[in-house]
Amino acid sequence: MARIFRQSSWKQAIESNRTKTKDMLLSNCTPPVLTMIRYTSPSKIKSMATDRTTATSPQRRPMSAFEARVSLVLALASQASYQSQRLLFDLANETTKYLFPKRSGSRDLEEALMAVPDLETLKYKVSSRKEGYEIRELEPYFVAETTMPGETGFDFYGASQSFNVLAEYLFGKNTMKEKMEMTTPVITRKTQPVMTKEGKWRMSFVMPSKYGANLPLPKDPTVRVEEVPGRVVAVVAFSGFVTDEEVKQRELKLRDALKKDPEFRVQDSASVEVAQYNPPFTLPFTRRNEIALEVERKEE
Repeated sequence: MARIFRQSSWKQAIESNRTKTKDMLLSNCTPPVLTMIRYTSPSKIKSMATDRTTATSPQRRPMSAFEARVSLVLALASQASYQSQRLLFDLANETTKYLFPKRSGSRDLEEALMAVPDLETLKYKVSSRKEGYEIRELEPYFVAETTMPGETGFDFYGASQSFNVLAEYLFGKNTMKEKMEMTTPVITRKTQPVMTKEGKWRMSFVMPSKYGANLPLPKDPTVRVEEVPGRVVAVVAFSGFVTDEEVKQRELKLRDALKKDPEFRVQDSASVEVAQYNPPFTLPFTRRNEIALEVERKEE
């Protein structure tokens, strides 16, 4: 009995020690944490992401009045860019005709430096070249002409006023409101005196050949549209600015030269014509001017 009791006590002691050890170990350990995963719908996730983005992104600064005006100007400029580019192209194309003119056939150094705009001009054929002049056979052409104020043909006021009158007709002041192309040259001539009245200077623009006789009528009564018949003329080219004295001296020199010409002579009713090919801003030594006298063949 005693032996059984000792064994039972011994087993109880061991079990008691095992229980104490287990309790001690459990008291010194951190219990495991159980994580609960909740189901979240996709729409809820998207809403949470939007809220997070809104919360973290900076607020945009409102546009000032100045910035709004600048933005409007840029938008309008962009909207009109095509039209502007087209206008610039047309302007550049027309300006090129003056900035990069063509050279005509040269007889000497002075004439080699002369240049004329790349515009429509008179049609003619050079029948012969003489010492200091040439004989040309001109085809018929139309002109718009006006009488110049004053007694001289090349004073600044009179020339400018006449040029403006003709330019208005050419660029739309006509019955058809037609804008016609510029041509060369601008011709100035003196009419023959009638009875006791002194001849008047007249300025004329050569009309574009594509119209023929179907040119629009001018609204200004001082402008006349006329056809100039084909004829033969003797021509001298020179550079520089045109003055009345320069024209007078060159006309006398040409008349003297034609007196010695074996084929042609000056017509009795011929009056000098002055052709100017260049715009006013052209350098003097590159300007091309011509004086012409109508001639006829000498009788054999």
